[in-house]
Amino acid sequence: MARAISVRLDDDAERALRVIEATGLSRSEAIRSALLATAARLRTRQSIAAEVAALEADEQDRAEMLEVAALLESLRAEG
Repeated sequence: MARAISVRLDDDAERALRVIEATGLSRSEAIRSALLATAARLRTRQSIAAEVAALEADEQDRAEMLEVAALLESLRAEG
């Protein structure tokens, strides 16, 4: 069931809303779309951060990365 909420927009938010509405979306659709897009970006960012943290905590993976970096450095041409 949909719920109505009220929100106070500052000038920047009002301009952003007008940009989204200019695509043909209603005010409600524009706000819902922006909320869903922001939530999706946050979930993606959190997922990436969790993956990075897991990789950083993996000592075996870190050791392997250092070995590969050392090998690549040894193969690099002088100059």
